[in-house]
Order: sequence, then C-alpha cells, then structure tokens
Amino acid sequence: MTNEPRVLGVNRTQDASACLMQGSTLLWAIQKERLTRKKHHWGKQGDIASIYRPRLPGLDREIDVLVECYSSDAELRHLAHYEQELGASLRLAPGCRRAHLSHHLAHAYSVFHPSPFADAAVMVIDGQGSEASTFTEHWAGAAETPGHWREVSSFYRADRKRVECIGKQLWDRDDNRLAGLGMFYFMLTQAMFSGEGSEGKVMGLAPHGDAGAAGLPPLDVSGPHVGIPRQWREVLRERGRYRYDTTASGARFNAIANLAAAGQRAFEEALLEVARWLHRHTGADNLCFAGGTALNCSANDRLLRETPFKRVFIPPAPGDAGTALGCAIYGLTELAGARCDFRWHHDYLGPEPLQADIAAALHGADDLVVAKIDQLPDLCQQLVGLLSNAKVVALYQGRSEFGPRALGHRSILGDPRNERMRDWINAEVKQREWFRPLAPVVLLDRASAYFGIQRASPFMQFAAPVRQDAAPVLPAVTHVDFTARLQTVGDDDDPLLWTLLNAFEASTGVPVLLNTSFNRKEEPIVETPAEALETFRNTPIHALAMPPYLIRKRREPPAVA
Repeated sequence: MTNEPRVLGVNRTQDASACLMQGSTLLWAIQKERLTRKKHHWGKQGDIASIYRPRLPGLDREIDVLVECYSSDAELRHLAHYEQELGASLRLAPGCRRAHLSHHLAHAYSVFHPSPFADAAVMVIDGQGSEASTFTEHWAGAAETPGHWREVSSFYRADRKRVECIGKQLWDRDDNRLAGLGMFYFMLTQAMFSGEGSEGKVMGLAPHGDAGAAGLPPLDVSGPHVGIPRQWREVLRERGRYRYDTTASGARFNAIANLAAAGQRAFEEALLEVARWLHRHTGADNLCFAGGTALNCSANDRLLRETPFKRVFIPPAPGDAGTALGCAIYGLTELAGARCDFRWHHDYLGPEPLQADIAAALHGADDLVVAKIDQLPDLCQQLVGLLSNAKVVALYQGRSEFGPRALGHRSILGDPRNERMRDWINAEVKQREWFRPLAPVVLLDRASAYFGIQRASPFMQFAAPVRQDAAPVLPAVTHVDFTARLQTVGDDDDPLLWTLLNAFEASTGVPVLLNTSFNRKEEPIVETPAEALETFRNTPIHALAMPPYLIRKRREPPAVA
C-alpha cells in the first residue's frame, strides 16, 4: 500500500476528460469521446456514474483529492446536481480535499508542471474560458473587470513553487467586438467548415492559397491583446461565400484557400507579437504553450524560430482535454501539498488494454487470418514486407494516446515513398478532404537528414521543412508548401516503432513511415480491441498489427497502385 494521495481531475467542458493520479504516478488519462465514440463530446451530468466508473480502473477506491474544471458553459448552473452525482458514484475519503478550477488556470497547470523546465513563461490561448466572476486565481485586473467577461488568453510566470498570472485578455461578450486569437481562428474555421474540430482542415488548406489575394489586414495587436479588424469580421460572417464542399473547384476553391492562407498568416503574425510581448515581460528562456491554438503546428515552428524563447514546450494534449490533467496536478501540488514528478515524456496515458479483451475480440473471427508472432523483430519484418509492397497497416498496441495525435499506438501506417499513398488513405480509408496532409514518423537520429529540424519532436506538434533532396523521396508526407508535421522516435521511445523504423530503413534505405490516426471519418480514434477490429473490417486497410497478433483479411483489398 502507498500513502501517496489518489487524485482525480475531471474536465467537464468541451472535449471532456478525466485523469487519475497516485501521487506523481499517472494511472490513466482519457477523453470522454474515446469511450462514447462521439467526437469532442462535452461533459454532462452522469459521466462519472455511467461512462467513467464502469470503464476505467481505480474509481472504485477512495479518492483523496478531487478537482473539477468547468468553462463558461451552461453546466455551471447544475453544480448541485454534479455534487449529488459525485457523492453517489465515488468513494470520497474522509476529509477529501476538493476544488473547482477556472479554465485557463487548469491549462497552465497541465502544461508547466509536466514540462522539462524549472521555470518558464506560460501562454494559454483558446476560444474562451471562464467568466471573470468564477476565476480561481489571483489576477491584478480582476477587481476592475465585469464578472460576465470571459478570458480568451492568459499569461503566467511559473516555477516549481508557484504559478503567477501576469496578464489576461478578456472579451466583453459583444458579438460586434470579437476578440482574441482563439476566437479569430474558430470564426475562420466556421466560415469554411461546419461542426467542431475543423481547425486542422484550415491549417492544411492554407498552403494551397495566396495569403495576399484577399487584401485582408493583419490583426490588431497591442501587447497581449488581439483585436479582429472590421474587414475580417465582415468576411467571416459571409459563411455561404466561403463554405467548402467536395464540389469546390477552380475559382471557388481558390477563394476558399486564399481565405485560409490569409487567416493562417494573420494568426501566425499576431501570435509571434504576443509571444514577444510575453518574453519582454518575463525575460524567460523557456515558453510553455497551451490552449486549443497550440495545436497549430505551422505557427508553433515559428515560435521556436522567430521569438527570443530558447525552448518551447507544447504538450500532446494542449486543448481542453488536457485540463483534466491540469486539475489533477493542481490537486496534487496545491491541495495535497505534494511534489509533482510527472513529466510528459510520452502520451500513452490511456488505460492498459486487457489481453482478455483482445482474445474476446478475435474469438470467432473466421473472416480474418490471425497469426501469432511472439518476437517483436519478427513481427516488424512482416510489417515491413507489407508496407514496402504498397499495403496499408493499422497499428494497435498498448495504452492509447491521450491527445488528438496518433503517435504509434493507434495509428495507420503507410510507405511515404508511394506518391499515391496519401490520396488513397484520405479518399478510401479516412474519406476526407483531398488536401489534408499526412504525417511522417522518423528515427530521431536520422531526422535532420530529411527535415529541417535539429531536436526531438515526439508529439507531432511542430511543422518542419522537408529538405529539398528528401521531398522527392517522401511525396506522401510532403505537404504542398514542402513542410511536414513530424514525429521523431528515439531508441528510448516506443520499442515497436523504433524497431519497425529501423527494419524499414534496412529494407528500403528510408527511416520514415507515413502515420495517421486509426479512425474513420467523423469518429474518434479507436480505443478498444473490438473497435480496432471493427474499423479494420470496415475500411480497405490491408493488415492490423495487434501485438502479438498480425491480422489480415481473407479477401484482401488490392494494394495501393
């Protein structure tokens, strides 16, 4: 038994999530969407009792510390009902320490404490967070701020003893005065695509356009505050004019792509100005960046190259899902008074799949050919044979990724040398827009030979230039602007990925594979063995590696031409 406190963090807002820690040991962290199969699923009453507790280990034991995070959504009106649910669903220890955490403070704890830094400046930028009346942190401007105004960005100095807020931008909730970088990019996305979570589409579309063609101005930046000029507000309200659909071509496609390019440029330039302001006010060498905007990998690379910060840490789950971890870390450090030794070295934080569940999923699978391959090198050799012969392989192994990027535990892999591979996966497997780029995964010690990068990038959070002589070798992962959002793998990272990349290089001379998330259109990444098999069966993926099993179809689809 251990005397370390059991700490539960719960994010009740968009991209709802939960995280359980035992002292500094992270037992699991997972998004609600992986359990309900509904993308970007919001937190609601009943989540603990009906979704988390039945599916996640350890919630039947006593909880010593419980911290929850809400945002500015309507769920705040139902706190009394949530309290009843917690009392009925969890075993709260006598004297259980409790807190509700405001949104940006939860982001700050999620990014700084798991970072490698002893001290840093922290930048949190998203669409909108908590109302000023619900802030749970000290901020000098709070007394003069109307309680209904909402935070859109927050800035901190942090070290291992304290996290100090030094500035915020708030929105007065006047739709005629939209403000903030996160709100700008959300409005840009909504002008072109419907639904939630389409920011990556805009980022992928932008390099196909001309940023100057629309004649739109830069955003208004004053210190940490970002305003949206009238010209932009007018354009972003014309959603019918710029709405993308599969028939968009010619001049219409160009107009949409030009808007994406202009918006991406405006976002990047404003972000750099804000980051430079933060550096002037902190003098910090290190920057931690969180909030939904931190998923913009093109902008992230410029933060490293074009600001005075020497190092930048962006976690694999910088969006709202990551606030569950921030809640848990706040509970561990501020309520339990313990030190946080957890560092975000990898993102395989989901609960461990049970071998019994793998066996149950494979039981009676007469439509499949299942081979058991116990030795990892032998399995990797089989996969190399498939990949180098234009076959697409799904990879399901170990604990799932917590963040939105598939990093080799719930991935679809292909040969990056095959120029048809990207289009085939986008059209036939993912059934999504043709312009969406797919990512490379590369051996760390060989990355600089193919990409303009001199550092590890284990979380696929930075876009790097593809070297001129490498682009013809890697057409399936080289975007139209000759960049790639890469993941590096070192010899102390994931053993299967490292072994597979070495084996692929030994066979082909290229230490790179194409990697994209293991899911179908409008579905979350697969979480369970049964979901992996269902997705495998219902897509033209050629093989599924679920160690120690290699699974193929009796009627295998043709190889990628």
